[in-house]
Amino acid sequence: MSEELLTGLGRRTRALRLARGWTLREVSERSGLSPRFLLQLEAGSGNISVRRLADVATALETTPAALLAGRHQAHPSIVALLGLRGAGKTTLGRCLAKRLRVSFVELDRRIEKAADLSLSELFSLHGEDYYRRLERATLQDVLRQGRPMVLATGGGIVTSPDTYALLRRSATTIWLRAMPEDHWNRVVRQGDKRPMADHPQAMADLRLLLSQREPLYAMAEHTVDTSGLAVEAVATKIVELLPHPSLP
Repeated sequence: MSEELLTGLGRRTRALRLARGWTLREVSERSGLSPRFLLQLEAGSGNISVRRLADVATALETTPAALLAGRHQAHPSIVALLGLRGAGKTTLGRCLAKRLRVSFVELDRRIEKAADLSLSELFSLHGEDYYRRLERATLQDVLRQGRPMVLATGGGIVTSPDTYALLRRSATTIWLRAMPEDHWNRVVRQGDKRPMADHPQAMADLRLLLSQREPLYAMAEHTVDTSGLAVEAVATKIVELLPHPSLP
């Protein structure tokens, strides 16, 4: 291999590893190659064989040809939207999926289908721990499909460290940040006035919950402020964040 080819291969290998959120040791375990060799490869000084290149490509969930040609996806082809209820994940998700010409998936709807229960029934009958286990299993099923999509996640997925880590490794995560008033008003506009009727302290609780989860949401790859913006404008901002090779 020429020096230029090795340098490009190393740069693309490192970029893809970092996009997945993996350490050298994790790729080493996946590929069977030593961390030292992988470090040399990323530095552009690892004269890799075809067989070893195939092992690295498989570990990074791409192909040898894509690594060599630079056609790999700099980011996974799943765009996952994060945020509290009222962040706009469903409305924006449908708009974004249409823009990108991919499927739109709501994780909570998949969970309801798996449990054959509504979310309220699921929580009432089995509790949050059961829901979180089912959330992780359902997310794994969705990811195994291996197809591009826009994924709307539940507001509390960030509180499950293992599930959130899996999501960040497997998708381009985007936090739809909004003010508490925006969350509140969007829920009310959807026709749900239960927060005001049943719980006078709901706004205070919403502010507290948002402040508690902000550090977790901020771990997403991107943050998009949605306050005062129309859905189409937010979708445009997100599309601009995505590298063109990741689009179908």
